[in-house]
Amino acid sequence: MEISYKQILSKISTFIFDVDGVLTNGMLTIMPDGELVRHMNVKDGYAMKLALNKGFRVCIISGGTNQAVKSRLAALGIKDIYLGAHDKIKQYNEIVSNYNLNDDEVLYVGDDIPDIPVMQKVGLPCCPNDAVPEVQSVSKYISNIKGGEGCVRDVIEQVLKVNGKWNNYFDAEA
Repeated sequence: MEISYKQILSKISTFIFDVDGVLTNGMLTIMPDGELVRHMNVKDGYAMKLALNKGFRVCIISGGTNQAVKSRLAALGIKDIYLGAHDKIKQYNEIVSNYNLNDDEVLYVGDDIPDIPVMQKVGLPCCPNDAVPEVQSVSKYISNIKGGEGCVRDVIEQVLKVNGKWNNYFDAEA
């Protein structure tokens, strides 16, 4: 019998997120100069900053290369930001090695096929509710929230609540 994702939450020490379709809704606005503009949810930003403040690791592995995305995430305090990652398992293995992690300590949120190899390794593979069916089939938890609309906050909040680290006051600008 497979255990519930809720039984895994207390083991999580590290969050890894994809960007497009997870931290954003996957839509791009193409500006006249060719710049690609994405929208991120402030509540996701607050939750990531809170997780960092509470001693969790937050990492990003994305195939995208937008420097504005990197700047936004770095401003939240995220240090492990891998952009242009087309073989995400390579960056995942680097994170695990750098922090001497076990796979069961890691929660990964992805939404599309390039995320599947990492999702098959981590302790808690998750996705937004608008992820592609192939990703949903390998997820132990499917958020009831869409990508870019707070699904990152959803998973972080659950982990922090289980660990008694959510309801404490935290002053952060997201």
